[in-house]
Amino acid sequence: MTHRVRTAADFARIVRSGARSGRRNVVLYGSRTEESSPSRVGFIVGKNVGNAVTRNLVKRRLRHASAEWVVAHPHGYDVVVRALPAAADSDWPALRKDFTGSLAAVVRRLDGSDTAERQGRVS
Repeated sequence: MTHRVRTAADFARIVRSGARSGRRNVVLYGSRTEESSPSRVGFIVGKNVGNAVTRNLVKRRLRHASAEWVVAHPHGYDVVVRALPAAADSDWPALRKDFTGSLAAVVRRLDGSDTAERQGRVS
């Protein structure tokens, strides 16, 4: 439970700041946190994705993919995953590929900007 984004304020902060990357099935928003704080993931699966059964299936699949990622990156990131309508018709491998691809792009951008800040190139 410590790896979940829960409050509306946290969702808004993550979506508005940091990095963003989108694919056919998902859009990911990410921001860096303190290295001591646990990585957290939140999900937005709106009604445009489908009925309740479909939305829950998509959310379960994304939650499973994010759990694997959190094991590898247990500290320092906040991520919000927005499922797009195409996710309803996507199979598990395609959804997972879009999730991991977007997440890798977000992490790359966040880590690249942190490196630039540490070296004094970005103010």
